[in-house]
Amino acid sequence: MVQRILRLREVQEASGLARSSIYEGMKAGTFPKSIPLSEKAVGWVEAEIIQWQEERIAARAMARAA
Repeated sequence: MVQRILRLREVQEASGLARSSIYEGMKAGTFPKSIPLSEKAVGWVEAEIIQWQEERIAARAMARAA
């Protein structure tokens, strides 16, 4: 199965986060890590970004239920 790789602009649009917040989240372990595409390019696995979104939505639902 071929997985889609997202570039930074697409990840920013999907997450609603700024570049700095994405990299801070990666460092803290709260956001999916990028993968190297070349010496100067990175990308993110789309499925991991979708999973991150789903986790955020689930956390919101649990917070509302509490």
